[in-house]
Amino acid sequence: MAEIDVYKDWLGIPEGTRPPDHYTLLRLLQFEDDTEKIRANYRKLNGHVRKYSSGQYVLRSQELLNEMAKAMLCLTDPDGKRDYDRSLGREPLVTDEEEPQTVLEYLIGKNLIKRSQVSEIEYFAEARGLNHRDAVIQMKLVEPVDATRALAVELRLPFVDLEDMLPEDSVLDMIPRRVVKKHSCLPLFEDRGLMLVACVDEPSPALEDEIRIRCGHPIRAVLAVPRAVNQAIAKYYAPGMRDESSTPEMQVEEQSSSKGSKAATAKAEKPKRSTQSKSAPLSADDRKQRTQLSLIGICWATIGTVALLYFVHGQKSFTMDIPIGLVVGAVVAGILKATYWK
Repeated sequence: MAEIDVYKDWLGIPEGTRPPDHYTLLRLLQFEDDTEKIRANYRKLNGHVRKYSSGQYVLRSQELLNEMAKAMLCLTDPDGKRDYDRSLGREPLVTDEEEPQTVLEYLIGKNLIKRSQVSEIEYFAEARGLNHRDAVIQMKLVEPVDATRALAVELRLPFVDLEDMLPEDSVLDMIPRRVVKKHSCLPLFEDRGLMLVACVDEPSPALEDEIRIRCGHPIRAVLAVPRAVNQAIAKYYAPGMRDESSTPEMQVEEQSSSKGSKAATAKAEKPKRSTQSKSAPLSADDRKQRTQLSLIGICWATIGTVALLYFVHGQKSFTMDIPIGLVVGAVVAGILKATYWK
């Protein structure tokens, strides 16, 4: 089967540099700054390429979908786009920052809330220990998608719709289930030396360390709606799936740690068994206590024997039963002395 040029045959990109730059790939004007236009083009092309995601082109379509996703996330990340544009020769723009910098200002600018509602939202958030994104969602003032977009603007992180994403299996295998559930995140793919991870909020230092250690790359967080992240975790990390990392270094470390702990346990058990096999001499108090308990046992053995014989023989042989009881008591005393008193 001849190799096809998916850029030309599927996306209509003329022959030229392969792979094309992000703007050409998403059919955008060079240095397009409108994030809504970038996302709209991405969604349109994503839906088109998905038509080829079965049959003989399933792997190639997966690769192209991820390539387009990386391009979209780069161009909708303010800092990432600035660096990428500079690599293409764009001169830095000296302009005043006009984009809203907080969740509430963004939502006001998009006419999603009124400025008169700000004090109510702030009180609601402070009283419940919520950020403004979660507050407006719980108050049912804004849809979760719009609220998360606002938080992405505040944190200067790209926003991602996980319904359009197809995480790479090799990347998912690097992060175990307990980590993604603990941090409410979903690893997506590696891009230019960074590990793209969908998060519900700004990543914690603990998550950054986990990703760096397990994947060998620093994290590049992208923001997603919390419910979408939880649904994706349930889909890609169902119970029993990816319970442990498949990273070779982590497996070696876990195996060596397991072997070391088993050896340490075995060494610790050996002296324990040997000490149990040898009886330590009793202290004076222990000997006294055991003697008192033994005397009680001897008395009950003697009395019990006499009583049993009396019940069987009756009063006529009572004088003969007493010596038998004393003999039984003496035998019990001998046994206890030989075993229990040592």
